[in-house]
Amino acid sequence: MKALKMFVLAVAITFSSVLTASTNPANDAEPKTVTETVGDLLKNPDLQLNAEVDAIVDLVINENNEMVVLNVETSDETVANFIKYRLNYKKLSKEAIGYNRSFKVPVKLIQTDY
Repeated sequence: MKALKMFVLAVAITFSSVLTASTNPANDAEPKTVTETVGDLLKNPDLQLNAEVDAIVDLVINENNEMVVLNVETSDETVANFIKYRLNYKKLSKEAIGYNRSFKVPVKLIQTDY
């Protein structure tokens, strides 16, 4: 009888851990970090690049959970303007922000031929 109770308890614990592991599947489509959000917002650039362009983006999060670009460190001014245009005042989810309010995000834009 004692073995049967232990077996039932083990099955109940296993079953409950499987159920809790599969919660919230619809939220997986949303980016989880600021870097992923920036990457999604900068996809498909509509500008012509001759080579790879690297940039460092300094941004802060305002009280409305929107990104505000403070500075873009790059040698190409059109890339800097493109990044500011795409990122300024775009909302972020609370999960992506966490506790930080200031971020430095590296960006690499690569020209792809279609």
